[in-house]
Amino acid sequence: MSELTMAGLRVVREIALSGSFTAAARLLGYSQPAISRQVAAMEAAAGYPLFIREGRGVRVSPAGAVVVEHAGRILAGAEALRHDLAGLEDRLAGRIRLGAFPAAAAVLVPRALARLRAGHPGLEVALAEKPTPTLLRQLRARQLEVAVIGVGAGLPDYDLGGLGQEVVSAGGLCVAVPADHRLAGADVVPVAELAGETWVAGAGGGGDPQFRAWPTLADPVIGHAVRGWPARLGLVAAGLGLCLMPEVAALSIPDGVVTIAVDDPGWLGRMTVAVTAPAPSAEAAAVVTALRRAGEDIRLLQEERVRRRG
Repeated sequence: MSELTMAGLRVVREIALSGSFTAAARLLGYSQPAISRQVAAMEAAAGYPLFIREGRGVRVSPAGAVVVEHAGRILAGAEALRHDLAGLEDRLAGRIRLGAFPAAAAVLVPRALARLRAGHPGLEVALAEKPTPTLLRQLRARQLEVAVIGVGAGLPDYDLGGLGQEVVSAGGLCVAVPADHRLAGADVVPVAELAGETWVAGAGGGGDPQFRAWPTLADPVIGHAVRGWPARLGLVAAGLGLCLMPEVAALSIPDGVVTIAVDDPGWLGRMTVAVTAPAPSAEAAAVVTALRRAGEDIRLLQEERVRRRG
């Protein structure tokens, strides 16, 4: 049993979660041969096959299920140890205030906060979910150190003069559709395919434009207008319409809903940007870095989701 390794446990667990050697290699940054060698070494150490190869992927064997169960606890313990040790020398500490527009607060910001907790355990982040105009006012008033906003086509030309800006996600908009919708099996659809569809739009004030229909559609049909994302996506899951949403929030969709990309030459796109003071503190810079890396994680996970769906 001494031949079981942390690297091997991580590989076995990732294969079990992703369903294939190829996906695990991509997510872990390993080559395919390296993944196969790790599995072979772990199977030799365990004395049992850990995976059963079938079709386009693999499934966990009974012995593999035992290893995966223990791997989760062992890796979590190792991460907790690393977290505590990092706190001994980490110079970033104190409290920092981060604000984000609601869609960014669904997936992007939580993943960034998890990264910050792991890398800078002494840094406490106070999170505020606000409309973009409010975020920018609070940033200029020094009530926030970092604001996460959306910029690009269809959004107001926000005054960002004199502020620091960094793109944390280049993902724009996608469309949420019911899982049994005629377009649900496609990765990308031409914008013409959306003509005539009924849309579930956002409602409410706060100064932010609401997500309505795909921006270049003429005279779209709005079937429902509700304030919160859970209600919008619930209506989509029930087959009552399609919903426009930012790609940074696409991983938050519930069962019964899938997202699709849209091929639209007339659409200039959007980006998610972290805005700070012109000379951000080290703490603010750490938050921006965590947001950018979380954006990269989301992009990889979305690509993997599309691949597995196909």
